[in-house]
Amino acid sequence: MQIYPDKLQAALNRTLASVYLVFGDEPYQKYQSIDQIRKAGLAQGFDERKTFVADKEFEWSSLIDATQTMSLFSAKQLIELELPTGKPGKDGSKTLLSIFDTLSTDTLLIIHGPKVGKDVQNTKWFKQASSLGSFTPCYPLEGRALSQWLVNLAQTKQCQLSADASSLLAEYCEGNMLAGAQEIDKLALNFPNKTIELADIENAVVNQSRYNVFQLVDAFLAGDGKKTTKLLLALESEGLEPAIVIWALAKEWQTLTELKLTSGAINWNKFRIWGNRQSIYQSALSRLSINDLKQLGDTLSYADSTFKSKVVMRPYVALSYLCLLFIHPNLIQLGWEA
Repeated sequence: MQIYPDKLQAALNRTLASVYLVFGDEPYQKYQSIDQIRKAGLAQGFDERKTFVADKEFEWSSLIDATQTMSLFSAKQLIELELPTGKPGKDGSKTLLSIFDTLSTDTLLIIHGPKVGKDVQNTKWFKQASSLGSFTPCYPLEGRALSQWLVNLAQTKQCQLSADASSLLAEYCEGNMLAGAQEIDKLALNFPNKTIELADIENAVVNQSRYNVFQLVDAFLAGDGKKTTKLLLALESEGLEPAIVIWALAKEWQTLTELKLTSGAINWNKFRIWGNRQSIYQSALSRLSINDLKQLGDTLSYADSTFKSKVVMRPYVALSYLCLLFIHPNLIQLGWEA
């Protein structure tokens, strides 16, 4: 049986199975899922915990001993087995199958590891484990799914997120759900029993140094050269890696190119551009022709390659030039050298 992270707690409240599989590359959901199973087990008397890591030196006999040996301290035990590669191997598969056949009701088994594909999910040991309990896949959420996750999380903290606010927050924490959870905690403290709007997110979240790169993007898209330069100086003083700025520039170039090639009315939701940010993209599109964007793309590609292959003596001077190209595309004729 497959149970997604947002449904796991409800399933644990109904009944506690004997085996749980938790696999995926999204660390926040993975930790939360395992922690929920631990707490559910503890509530039902599984108060002794043993952990194993099935690395190259692991002896599978030790897992058999753990599941068959009665504890001196507790009648019930929780055993956690980490599979670093997601695969137990031939010996491990045989061992797990034998354990599943004799697993006592006084033992709760959690098996976890990285993301696994259908090749692993279709193995005999995995299927049998799933039939005894459940499989929880933990993968990064994106777009509307991430936005809805933030809305639901906020509700558990007794606060509400407007649609625009949740969309903007999702954009800022995409790829880092832990950061999103931390932001929700802070927003719940700052805006108790209040619907959090877009402006609240901009004021409370964007002002943090870790999001200044997004402020930089908004500045050069809006055509504000003075603010762009000021933010670049701030980012340099904070020690932000130039590669992050290059990444942001490339991302915005791709978005602008796709928008420019769109025929008819722009579906802003498709590009995940909400609220007042639509106007700054329109501003950039009015300045940049498709030929400008082509030359800009070539320049960014060259810059990315240069930053990766050699030491750039004054990287933020080069970054200033690249940012200003979004405002004054005619500057591309000047070129730059590292």
